[in-house]
Amino acid sequence: MSSDEHARLMRVNQANWDARTPVHLASRFYGLDQELDPERWFAPFEWEDLGDLTGRDVLHLQCHLGTETVALARRGARAVGLDFSEASVAAARDVAARAGVEAEYVRANVYDAVEALEGRRFDVVYTGKGALCYLPDLERWAAVVAELLRPGGLLYVVEFHPLLNSLGPKPGEGEGPELLLRHDYLGGDGPVRRNATHTYTDGPAVEGATESFEWMHGIGEVVNALTGAGLHVLRLRESDELPWPRWERMTRTASGWWRLPAPRIPLLYGLLATR
Repeated sequence: MSSDEHARLMRVNQANWDARTPVHLASRFYGLDQELDPERWFAPFEWEDLGDLTGRDVLHLQCHLGTETVALARRGARAVGLDFSEASVAAARDVAARAGVEAEYVRANVYDAVEALEGRRFDVVYTGKGALCYLPDLERWAAVVAELLRPGGLLYVVEFHPLLNSLGPKPGEGEGPELLLRHDYLGGDGPVRRNATHTYTDGPAVEGATESFEWMHGIGEVVNALTGAGLHVLRLRESDELPWPRWERMTRTASGWWRLPAPRIPLLYGLLATR
Protein backbone atom coordinates (compact mmCIF):
# COMPACT_ATOMS: atom_id res chain seq x y z
CA MET A 1 0.00 0.00 0.00
CA SER A 2 1.41 3.38 -1.00
CA SER A 3 2.16 6.26 1.36
CA ASP A 4 -0.58 8.27 -0.36
CA GLU A 5 -3.12 5.53 0.41
CA HIS A 6 -1.91 5.39 4.02
CA ALA A 7 -2.41 9.15 4.28
CA ARG A 8 -5.93 8.85 2.83
CA LEU A 9 -6.93 6.16 5.32
CA MET A 10 -5.51 8.18 8.20
CA ARG A 11 -7.66 11.13 7.09
CA VAL A 12 -10.66 8.77 7.23
CA ASN A 13 -9.62 7.84 10.78
CA GLN A 14 -9.20 11.51 11.70
CA ALA A 15 -12.78 12.23 10.66
CA ASN A 16 -13.94 9.17 12.62
CA TRP A 17 -12.20 10.34 15.80
CA ASP A 18 -13.68 13.82 15.36
CA ALA A 19 -17.09 12.11 15.24
CA ARG A 20 -16.30 9.84 18.20
CA THR A 21 -15.29 12.68 20.50
CA PRO A 22 -18.78 13.94 21.51
CA VAL A 23 -19.85 10.31 22.06
CA HIS A 24 -16.91 9.69 24.39
CA LEU A 25 -17.45 12.97 26.23
CA ALA A 26 -21.01 11.86 26.99
CA SER A 27 -20.12 8.27 27.93
CA ARG A 28 -20.14 6.65 31.37
CA PHE A 29 -16.97 4.84 30.24
CA TYR A 30 -14.91 8.03 30.53
CA GLY A 31 -17.10 9.48 33.30
CA LEU A 32 -16.09 13.06 32.61
CA ASP A 33 -19.27 14.37 34.24
CA GLN A 34 -17.92 13.09 37.57
CA GLU A 35 -14.81 13.94 39.55
CA LEU A 36 -11.92 13.22 37.22
CA ASP A 37 -9.74 10.27 38.24
CA PRO A 38 -7.29 9.94 35.33
CA GLU A 39 -5.01 7.57 37.20
CA ARG A 40 -7.60 4.82 36.80
CA TRP A 41 -6.31 4.44 33.24
CA PHE A 42 -2.83 3.51 34.53
CA ALA A 43 -1.68 0.11 35.79
CA PRO A 44 0.44 0.34 38.96
CA PHE A 45 3.47 -0.98 37.08
CA GLU A 46 3.36 2.02 34.75
CA TRP A 47 4.28 4.46 37.51
CA GLU A 48 7.04 2.12 38.63
CA ASP A 49 8.50 2.04 35.12
CA LEU A 50 8.09 5.78 34.53
CA GLY A 51 9.69 6.80 37.82
CA ASP A 52 9.60 10.34 39.20
CA LEU A 53 8.18 12.71 36.58
CA THR A 54 8.63 15.94 38.54
CA GLY A 55 9.90 18.66 36.25
CA ARG A 56 10.32 16.33 33.29
CA ASP A 57 9.15 17.16 29.77
CA VAL A 58 6.65 14.44 28.83
CA LEU A 59 4.92 14.06 25.47
CA HIS A 60 1.75 11.97 25.21
CA LEU A 61 1.24 10.89 21.61
CA GLN A 62 -2.28 10.19 20.27
CA CYS A 63 -3.76 11.56 23.48
CA HIS A 64 -7.47 11.71 22.45
CA LEU A 65 -9.32 13.31 25.42
CA GLY A 66 -6.08 13.81 27.32
CA THR A 67 -7.11 11.93 30.46
CA GLU A 68 -3.70 10.25 30.73
CA THR A 69 -2.03 13.58 29.89
CA VAL A 70 -3.75 15.08 32.93
CA ALA A 71 -2.51 12.22 35.11
CA LEU A 72 1.07 12.77 33.89
CA ALA A 73 0.78 16.49 34.66
CA ARG A 74 -0.57 15.74 38.15
CA ARG A 75 2.56 13.66 38.72
CA GLY A 76 4.63 16.80 38.20
CA ALA A 77 5.46 16.53 34.50
CA ARG A 78 5.46 19.39 32.03
CA ALA A 79 2.95 17.50 29.90
CA VAL A 80 2.16 17.95 26.23
CA GLY A 81 -0.57 15.98 24.46
CA LEU A 82 -0.70 15.51 20.68
CA ASP A 83 -3.58 14.19 18.60
CA PHE A 84 -4.70 14.46 14.98
CA SER A 85 -8.36 15.06 15.87
CA GLU A 86 -9.26 18.73 16.24
CA ALA A 87 -12.36 17.80 18.24
CA SER A 88 -10.28 15.64 20.61
CA VAL A 89 -7.69 18.37 21.19
CA ALA A 90 -10.41 20.93 21.94
CA ALA A 91 -12.03 18.48 24.38
CA ALA A 92 -8.68 17.66 26.00
CA ARG A 93 -7.99 21.35 26.65
CA ASP A 94 -11.38 21.64 28.34
CA VAL A 95 -10.81 18.48 30.40
CA ALA A 96 -7.45 19.80 31.63
CA ALA A 97 -8.92 23.23 32.44
CA ARG A 98 -11.76 21.68 34.45
CA ALA A 99 -9.21 19.53 36.30
CA GLY A 100 -7.18 22.63 37.14
CA VAL A 101 -4.11 21.18 35.42
CA GLU A 102 -1.63 22.93 33.16
CA ALA A 103 -1.11 20.86 30.03
CA GLU A 104 -0.35 21.87 26.47
CA TYR A 105 -2.14 20.29 23.52
CA VAL A 106 -1.08 20.25 19.87
CA ARG A 107 -3.14 19.06 16.92
CA ALA A 108 -1.04 17.06 14.46
CA ASN A 109 -0.69 13.69 12.83
CA VAL A 110 1.85 11.68 14.84
CA TYR A 111 4.03 11.39 11.74
CA ASP A 112 4.23 15.21 11.64
CA ALA A 113 4.99 15.59 15.36
CA VAL A 114 8.59 16.77 14.98
CA GLU A 115 7.56 19.66 12.74
CA ALA A 116 4.39 20.44 14.73
CA LEU A 117 6.41 20.65 17.94
CA GLU A 118 9.05 22.79 16.21
CA GLY A 119 11.92 20.46 17.01
CA ARG A 120 11.35 20.30 20.76
CA ARG A 121 12.80 17.30 22.58
CA PHE A 122 11.36 15.40 25.52
CA ASP A 123 12.56 13.36 28.48
CA VAL A 124 9.69 10.90 28.10
CA VAL A 125 7.39 9.98 25.22
CA TYR A 126 4.31 8.06 26.40
CA THR A 127 1.80 6.34 24.12
CA GLY A 128 -0.58 3.45 23.90
CA LYS A 129 -3.83 1.84 24.98
CA GLY A 130 -5.30 1.74 21.51
CA ALA A 131 -2.90 4.02 19.63
CA LEU A 132 -0.52 1.93 17.53
CA CYS A 133 -3.30 0.14 15.68
CA TYR A 134 -4.12 3.43 13.92
CA LEU A 135 -0.60 3.75 12.51
CA PRO A 136 0.13 1.99 9.21
CA ASP A 137 3.95 2.31 9.35
CA LEU A 138 5.70 1.53 12.63
CA GLU A 139 9.21 2.07 11.24
CA ARG A 140 8.29 5.64 10.38
CA TRP A 141 6.66 6.06 13.81
CA ALA A 142 9.79 4.80 15.58
CA ALA A 143 11.96 7.23 13.62
CA VAL A 144 9.69 10.09 14.73
CA VAL A 145 9.90 8.97 18.37
CA ALA A 146 13.70 8.83 18.18
CA GLU A 147 13.75 12.46 16.94
CA LEU A 148 11.39 13.56 19.72
CA LEU A 149 13.53 12.12 22.52
CA ARG A 150 16.53 13.74 24.13
CA PRO A 151 19.62 11.53 24.40
CA GLY A 152 18.91 9.15 27.28
CA GLY A 153 15.19 9.90 27.05
CA LEU A 154 12.56 7.19 27.57
CA LEU A 155 9.81 5.87 25.34
CA TYR A 156 7.04 4.08 27.21
CA VAL A 157 4.50 2.15 25.16
CA VAL A 158 1.64 0.66 27.18
CA GLU A 159 -0.55 -0.96 24.61
CA PHE A 160 -3.30 -3.51 24.24
CA HIS A 161 -1.68 -6.83 23.50
CA PRO A 162 -1.94 -7.97 19.88
CA LEU A 163 -3.58 -11.13 21.19
CA LEU A 164 -6.41 -8.98 22.58
CA ASN A 165 -6.62 -7.15 19.25
CA SER A 166 -6.93 -10.56 17.55
CA LEU A 167 -9.83 -11.39 19.87
CA GLY A 168 -11.42 -7.98 19.23
CA PRO A 169 -11.79 -5.00 21.56
CA LYS A 170 -15.38 -5.91 22.44
CA PRO A 171 -17.56 -9.01 21.99
CA GLY A 172 -19.17 -9.48 18.61
CA GLU A 173 -22.94 -9.48 18.29
CA GLY A 174 -24.31 -12.69 19.74
CA GLU A 175 -20.87 -13.80 20.91
CA GLY A 176 -20.76 -15.97 24.02
CA PRO A 177 -18.05 -16.36 26.67
CA GLU A 178 -15.64 -18.21 24.34
CA LEU A 179 -12.36 -16.59 23.34
CA LEU A 180 -12.60 -16.39 19.56
CA LEU A 181 -9.77 -15.31 17.27
CA ARG A 182 -11.35 -12.94 14.78
CA HIS A 183 -8.37 -11.02 13.38
CA ASP A 184 -4.72 -11.63 12.51
CA TYR A 185 -2.15 -11.37 15.29
CA LEU A 186 0.60 -10.40 12.85
CA GLY A 187 0.56 -7.36 10.60
CA GLY A 188 1.44 -7.10 6.94
CA ASP A 189 -1.88 -8.12 5.44
CA GLY A 190 -3.38 -4.65 5.15
CA PRO A 191 -5.77 -2.75 7.40
CA VAL A 192 -8.92 -4.01 9.07
CA ARG A 193 -11.87 -1.89 7.93
CA ARG A 194 -14.57 -1.09 10.46
CA ASN A 195 -17.87 0.69 9.92
CA ALA A 196 -19.67 1.05 13.23
CA THR A 197 -22.09 3.50 14.76
CA HIS A 198 -20.94 2.58 18.28
CA THR A 199 -17.40 2.64 19.67
CA TYR A 200 -15.71 0.81 22.55
CA THR A 201 -17.62 3.04 24.98
CA ASP A 202 -21.27 3.38 25.84
CA GLY A 203 -22.94 6.62 24.81
CA PRO A 204 -24.98 7.72 21.81
CA ALA A 205 -24.41 6.56 18.26
CA VAL A 206 -21.60 8.08 16.20
CA GLU A 207 -23.00 10.50 13.65
CA GLY A 208 -21.42 11.07 10.27
CA ALA A 209 -17.97 9.51 9.79
CA THR A 210 -18.43 5.93 11.01
CA GLU A 211 -15.70 4.28 8.91
CA SER A 212 -12.21 3.59 10.32
CA PHE A 213 -9.14 1.48 9.57
CA GLU A 214 -6.80 -0.36 11.94
CA TRP A 215 -3.47 -2.09 11.35
CA MET A 216 -2.33 -5.15 13.28
CA HIS A 217 1.16 -5.02 14.82
CA GLY A 218 2.74 -7.98 16.60
CA ILE A 219 5.13 -7.31 19.48
CA GLY A 220 8.05 -8.40 17.32
CA GLU A 221 7.19 -5.71 14.78
CA VAL A 222 7.10 -3.06 17.52
CA VAL A 223 10.44 -4.13 18.99
CA ASN A 224 12.16 -4.34 15.60
CA ALA A 225 10.86 -0.91 14.58
CA LEU A 226 12.28 0.63 17.75
CA THR A 227 15.66 -1.09 17.63
CA GLY A 228 15.89 -0.22 13.94
CA ALA A 229 15.49 3.45 14.89
CA GLY A 230 18.37 3.16 17.37
CA LEU A 231 16.40 2.74 20.58
CA HIS A 232 17.34 0.16 23.21
CA VAL A 233 14.62 -1.91 24.88
CA LEU A 234 15.01 -1.89 28.66
CA ARG A 235 11.95 -3.82 29.78
CA LEU A 236 8.95 -5.67 28.39
CA ARG A 237 6.00 -6.59 30.60
CA GLU A 238 2.92 -8.61 29.70
CA SER A 239 -0.16 -8.17 31.89
CA ASP A 240 -3.39 -10.16 32.19
CA GLU A 241 -5.40 -7.13 33.35
CA LEU A 242 -7.50 -4.54 31.51
CA PRO A 243 -8.95 -1.22 32.69
CA TRP A 244 -12.44 -2.33 31.68
CA PRO A 245 -14.32 -5.69 31.70
CA ARG A 246 -13.99 -6.87 28.09
CA TRP A 247 -15.76 -10.15 29.00
CA GLU A 248 -18.63 -10.50 31.48
CA ARG A 249 -16.79 -13.20 33.44
CA MET A 250 -13.84 -10.94 34.23
CA THR A 251 -13.31 -10.21 37.92
CA ARG A 252 -12.11 -7.04 39.63
CA THR A 253 -8.56 -7.07 40.95
CA ALA A 254 -6.94 -5.22 43.84
CA SER A 255 -5.75 -2.58 41.36
CA GLY A 256 -9.34 -1.84 40.31
CA TRP A 257 -8.74 -3.36 36.89
CA TRP A 258 -10.19 -6.60 35.46
CA ARG A 259 -8.84 -10.11 34.88
CA LEU A 260 -10.14 -13.31 33.31
CA PRO A 261 -10.45 -16.13 35.87
CA ALA A 262 -9.05 -18.49 33.20
CA PRO A 263 -7.17 -18.86 30.97
CA ARG A 264 -4.42 -16.41 31.93
CA ILE A 265 -3.48 -14.69 28.70
CA PRO A 266 -1.70 -11.38 28.02
CA LEU A 267 -4.13 -8.51 27.41
CA LEU A 268 -1.78 -5.54 27.82
CA TYR A 269 1.95 -4.97 27.49
CA GLY A 270 4.36 -2.30 28.66
CA LEU A 271 7.56 -1.67 26.69
CA LEU A 272 10.19 0.70 28.04
CA ALA A 273 12.97 1.84 25.70
CA THR A 274 15.67 4.49 25.72
CA ARG A 275 17.41 6.55 23.10
